[in-house]
Amino acid sequence: MASVRQIASKAGVSIATVSRVMNSSAKVSDSARQKVLDVINEQRYTPRMGKLSATNVAYIFTDSITLGSSYDAGILAGLSSGLEHNALDLLILNAKACRQPGEQFTDVFRRKGVCGAIVRTTFSSQAMTRAILDASIPVVVVGDRIEGYEQYCLDVDSRSASQEAVEHLIGLGHKRIGFCTNIVDDKDHEDRMGGYTDALNQAGMDLDSKLVFRVPATRQGGEQLARRLAAISGGPTALFVADPATGVGLLTEARNLGLSVPGDISVVGFDDSEARYSTAPQLTAVCQDAQHLGGEAMRLLTARISCQAPSPDPAAGPLRAWFEVNASTGPAPTT
Repeated sequence: MASVRQIASKAGVSIATVSRVMNSSAKVSDSARQKVLDVINEQRYTPRMGKLSATNVAYIFTDSITLGSSYDAGILAGLSSGLEHNALDLLILNAKACRQPGEQFTDVFRRKGVCGAIVRTTFSSQAMTRAILDASIPVVVVGDRIEGYEQYCLDVDSRSASQEAVEHLIGLGHKRIGFCTNIVDDKDHEDRMGGYTDALNQAGMDLDSKLVFRVPATRQGGEQLARRLAAISGGPTALFVADPATGVGLLTEARNLGLSVPGDISVVGFDDSEARYSTAPQLTAVCQDAQHLGGEAMRLLTARISCQAPSPDPAAGPLRAWFEVNASTGPAPTT
């Protein structure tokens, strides 16, 4: 890794100038600052923890902020012990709003005292995520794998567990199996849709686009979905819901509408925590441990901040989701 002296030499400035740029001093011309930042980005320079005035780890949303979700709550819970152990503070940033005119993300992180970042991304915001990955601090992307940056990404493979969930419904005799996904596309939902289609294909069943639903990943979205299901004829007898809050909302509103789960419709949900045990009936679900994901992301990030090689390398493969049968699925209703 390049040293401050090497950065100064390559940029054609003094070591003192590099130090001023790294500490966001105003006593540097714009041209000199840009030369130094360009070299820092090019060399992917990362100061060692303990030699930095920066003590913030940023949790960055590149799309909408979803702090109310169980997924983000779990990740933040996983981050907390690593923050305390390394005497770091957490800063939550909106990537779309945190930059001043003309700023690169390297400038933002210096200005805000950020020494590392955990990044949440979606398909529509991957260009911004790449810009963050190209900044001069350690970064771990959670929930996605960015092509060319796989070694900086940590995600959970839910495709195989999703396939197992739909195969479970097929085994119960269901032939009209629906799928509900978020209105925002990302790798997690692509994996779950992939597992759904894999199971249908292997069973020789056609995908019916009328049985694929998109609603916001909220309780209200699930309630909306329940009302749609109650209003249509020839709808699904079983449904795989790819978001935790949506599944909870669906179960609650189905009960209000007099729909029996699993008598009238079987429901497989998705769970980031242990919410499946608090629903009525208890939710059959594809499960992942978001808190464990957050803990692993923090461990990898702090290893990079301190210039230690992370083990295992996230490029070796994602974490794994699993499928759990509870009370919200049953045999297909007889007609």
